[in-house]
Amino acid sequence: QVQLVESGGGLVQAGGSLRLSCAASGRTFSTYGMGWFRQAPGKEREFVAGISWTGVSKYYADSVKGRFTISRDNAKNTVYLQMNSLKPEDTAVYYCARGLSPAGGRRTLEYDYWGQGTQVTVSS
Repeated sequence: QVQLVESGGGLVQAGGSLRLSCAASGRTFSTYGMGWFRQAPGKEREFVAGISWTGVSKYYADSVKGRFTISRDNAKNTVYLQMNSLKPEDTAVYYCARGLSPAGGRRTLEYDYWGQGTQVTVSS
């Protein structure tokens, strides 16, 4: 069984920064792609960023490109999401997820295990 636990969410003013962490249990973390998704009230869960198992391939939603950075530390079984220049529209619950493949993906169906989520609120 894989468990993912997110942390680092909170309330921040527009233009500020937050760093989310996702700690994974299990020895197979390093062989899977990982992703971050978010869900705002009344909206569907949407892709934010993904990273391959090696960390070499990183990809982002257009809405966060240039502001967010995904990274991973396989020795610590942890994936991170550095969020800069935050906007009120970034307000959502953020989830990390483990991919079904080493590459990860942009669709929710490409992920099998999900964390419980961490709230990010950006005030204007």
